[in-house]
Amino acid sequence: MSHFTEDSQELSEISEVQRVAAKQLFQEAYELQMAGELDEAIECYQRSIELFPTAEAYTFLGWTYSFKGDVDRAIAECHRAIAVDPDFGNPYNDIGAYLIEKGDVVSAISWLRRAMQAKRYECYYYPHFNLGRIYEMQRRWLDALREFQKALDLYPGYTAAQKAIRRVQGKVN
Repeated sequence: MSHFTEDSQELSEISEVQRVAAKQLFQEAYELQMAGELDEAIECYQRSIELFPTAEAYTFLGWTYSFKGDVDRAIAECHRAIAVDPDFGNPYNDIGAYLIEKGDVVSAISWLRRAMQAKRYECYYYPHFNLGRIYEMQRRWLDALREFQKALDLYPGYTAAQKAIRRVQGKVN
């Protein structure tokens, strides 16, 4: 019995080492991405995922692909993120945003609504803002205003939402 416990502890220590290394690679990848070193960032995100796959790493890998204009690959990475953690809100919003970019606003709506309902999400204002963009494209001015206002209520300093509200108010008046 004690042999099993030692093996379990050893495995636990190995996975903790992998988790820490994966987190360091994720941070390095993010810094590379922000510096515009996209190929290097992709490599670091992939190495991070190999060590310890997380929804965050898949989502940010997708985001990097979107920077390179590969929206389909970005969406595929977001689906992988959701498979790892369906409670993580970012990939739902990102899929919605990528679908808007592709011109498929009808499909985007359900993804944005799922982001709004995600249990683990720090930026609930993004899907509201993106839904407001869709409603604005559809000339649904009052719905657009409502979503932009929700985004602003959730993040009072959100300049893009403030500008969008003024822009849509100008169309309504």
